[in-house]
Amino acid sequence: MKVAIGADHAGFSLKQVLVSQGLAGHEVVDVGTHSEGSTDYPIYAFKVARLVAAGEADLGVLICGTGIGMALAASRVPGVRPAVCTSEYMARKARAHNNANVLCLGGRVLGPGQALEILNVFLNTEFEGGRHARRLRMIEEGGGV
Repeated sequence: MKVAIGADHAGFSLKQVLVSQGLAGHEVVDVGTHSEGSTDYPIYAFKVARLVAAGEADLGVLICGTGIGMALAASRVPGVRPAVCTSEYMARKARAHNNANVLCLGGRVLGPGQALEILNVFLNTEFEGGRHARRLRMIEEGGGV
């Protein structure tokens, strides 16, 4: 699987752990940042989101302080369905029910062990389709009401 990953300064150290341990065996596209120097999260959110939207990466991972800013920015790219996950359960449901294609994590919220577990679940859970596909179409169409 090809996974694009990006982080700002607040997510840099967690990104390094995920790349070296959680994404071993996968093709990784690391779009940065490459240091703990202050930077702006939307730069990396858009880089990863565009790779996923274009089909140049199967899934994406974004890390900032909370994951929220990354999710907000990535959601602006059509075809990208980011999910902030703070538990394995959330990661499983994000993939199975929402077909999330970008995992957003908080480097100041999660420890490395928990983040690795969440990433593993996200990477290994398939979309269930069915009623969930209908709901995603409603979102894509702008409401369905």
